Order: sequence, then structure tokens, then C-alpha cells
Amino acid sequence: MCFAALVIDRSERRVWAIVVVMFGVVLFDFAADFIDGPIKAYLFDVCSHQDKERGLHYHALLTGLGGACGYLVGAMDWGHSVLGQLLGSEYQVIYFFAALTWGIFLTVHLFSIPEQALGKDPSATDSSPPSALRALGSHSNGYGSMSKELVPTVAPASVPDLRPRSFSALGEANSVTSSAKQPNKEAQKRMTFRSMMKAIMNMPSHYRCLCVSHLLGWTAFLCNMLFFTDFMGQIVYKGNPYAEHNSTAYVTYERGVEVGCWGLCINAVSSALYSYVQRWLLPYIGLKGLYFMGYFVFGMGTSLIGLFPNIIATLILCTVFGVMSSTLYTIPFNLIAEYQREEQEQLAMQGIKETQRGTGVDCAALTCMVQLAQIIVGAGLGALVNLAGSVIVVVLSASSVSLLGCIFIALFIRYVE
Repeated sequence: MCFAALVIDRSERRVWAIVVVMFGVVLFDFAADFIDGPIKAYLFDVCSHQDKERGLHYHALLTGLGGACGYLVGAMDWGHSVLGQLLGSEYQVIYFFAALTWGIFLTVHLFSIPEQALGKDPSATDSSPPSALRALGSHSNGYGSMSKELVPTVAPASVPDLRPRSFSALGEANSVTSSAKQPNKEAQKRMTFRSMMKAIMNMPSHYRCLCVSHLLGWTAFLCNMLFFTDFMGQIVYKGNPYAEHNSTAYVTYERGVEVGCWGLCINAVSSALYSYVQRWLLPYIGLKGLYFMGYFVFGMGTSLIGLFPNIIATLILCTVFGVMSSTLYTIPFNLIAEYQREEQEQLAMQGIKETQRGTGVDCAALTCMVQLAQIIVGAGLGALVNLAGSVIVVVLSASSVSLLGCIFIALFIRYVE
């Protein structure tokens, strides 16, 4: 926006402002989507099976709290505040808080956990193989630390693979050098685009069904979330976004958008709370029950919002958005953890120590469903709104897709005992 302000011509300034804003939105969305998959894969790597569920719940809890803070900033009227007068408008205030939050947490992230490079164990002799690693931190058996393996010098080929599970072997196609050609070194394996596509194409059927249900869930969720404030302004408050900016219809629409931001704040808070409640519901109804309930509650709630667009009822039913959000952020990845544990137990019974599938690939496949849902919603929902002539079709579409996801979960999602 600062670059656009340097342009003298008014028409060119508007064009450059749109270009800069769209470029920033694309970068922001890419960064937000890019980091989600690695976070979950890293969580699966450093946590034990018992702690994976807790980590996912904490992730959803903090995501909900962060979303609540963001929606709260957007819902406030900063135009008449001191910051609004100082920075120029309420939008500058919102961007200021976004940049400030980003800077603070980036600094905390960079300096919170000091990393120590892996090297040789000081107690090891020079004849020890280079794979003898020094434990991280002062406690060699601490949580998440890498235990030292004393490897006999006569059998260096028996060194265990200490790489994270998400980057484990994906077959012989990943080998850079074969162990036959280099018998004294472990075969180095790396992920390539070909091997990744091969792993995705050879995905077991229950993983594929999980991806389809995740796609349906995110499609329903984004149908509602991307147009919810517009729905509040046009349908609930009966405003007109195309009216003159000094007209009553446009002011009413702006008021509806502002209240819609408060509704999204309620959604984020309920997401944080429900992610904590899930831990108590899990022993009673299981992962598949929680998965089905999240989709069903969201589908029924959005259908009621579309059929009865009342202000108070809509704000109360915004809590079901949080139920769906928490479900999408936790349950599918919990199911992946269960599937991986089942596969590892089966391989252990067969005497095989290394799984042929990596957690990172499965997490990435699930995360890709979010981008695919965005493409579907962006390409199809606008045409659907133009065809129907009203944005009420947004919440009804979200309800229909969510209830379709309920049926799919009940019929095709496999639950691990």
C-alpha cells in the first residue's frame, strides 16, 4: 500500500493498490497453508503415540485462541480510536496489529528453543563411525532427545536409522546409493517428486477415504467461512453492499459485516473450547464418532442459519463453526496416527523394523485437501451465488456438503480399535 501511495495518477494508484494487496494475500495464504503440514509431521516425529493426541488438541486450542484474537481485532471499530486517527484508518490499525503479532512470535520462535548441532560423541573414539550422535541437551534420556547408540566397529552396517519417521524409506526408488555398492555405509534415501507421487498413488484405501472426507469437510467449512460476513450483511441485516457509501443500506451492510466478525470470534473461541472437550468425549464415542458428530453438528447448524436468518440465533449457532474447525484440525490426523500405529504393530509382528510409508507424506496429502477445497469453492461458489441470486445459497451449500460428508464418514471411514 505504501508503494501504491507513491503513484501520482489516481487510476494507476488504485490498480497498484489492488495488485499489492492481492500479492500480499497470496503470500500470506501460501505461508499459512505451507506451515500446517510440516507442523503436524514434526509433531508426529517428536511425540510418542500417547502424546500425539494431546499435541493435536493443543494445536487446535492455540489455533482457536489465535483466531479469536484476530477476529476480535477485525470486529472492533478502530476508525474513531486514537490509533485509527494516528495511522489513518481502521484497516491500517488491523494491519499494524497483524505485523506486530507476526514480529513478536517470529522472534519468540527463533530464540525459544536453542538447537545444538549433531556431532560425534566426545567419549567415542576416532574409530567410531560418524553416525554416533551426541544427545541433545544435558539429559540424554529427556523427552524428545535422541539416545546414543554405541555401534560396534566391526558391524557399521547395523547402525539404526535415526532419521525422522516422516522421511523414512519409500522404496528402492528413493535410494541414492545402494547398500550393495557401498556395504560399509547406510543406503542414503531421499524424497523425490516421483517417489512422493508413487507413495500417494499407492496410498491404502482407508487413507484415500480419509482424504476424501477431509476434502468434503473443508469444502463445507470454507463455503460458509469465506462468505459468512457477506451473508450477515446482506441476509441477516438486509443491507446492500452495492449501494452508495453514504446510504442507509450500505451502513446497515457494514454493521452486519462487523457483527459477522464477532460471530467468527465466537467460532474461534468455541473451537478452542471444543478441542479441549474432545478429550473427555473420546473415550465414550471414539474418533469416528467425534468425526461424524463434528460434520453433523455443523451441517445442522448451518442449515438452521440459512432457514432462519435471525441475528441472535445466528450468533449462537456460530459455535457450531468452532466444532467443525476443531474437528478438521484434530480428528483426521488422529486417525492417521492410529493407522500408522497399526501398521507399525503389524510390521513388528513380521519382524520388519521400518515402515514403507512416511507420516509426512500422509500429512501432506491431507493438507493438500485444504487447497483443493479452496479451488473448488473459489471456482464454483461465485457462479452458484450468481445463479441463485442470493448469498443464502452459501450456508445451504455448506450444510449439504457437510451432511454428505457425514454419510461418507459413516460408510467409508475405518476406525482402529
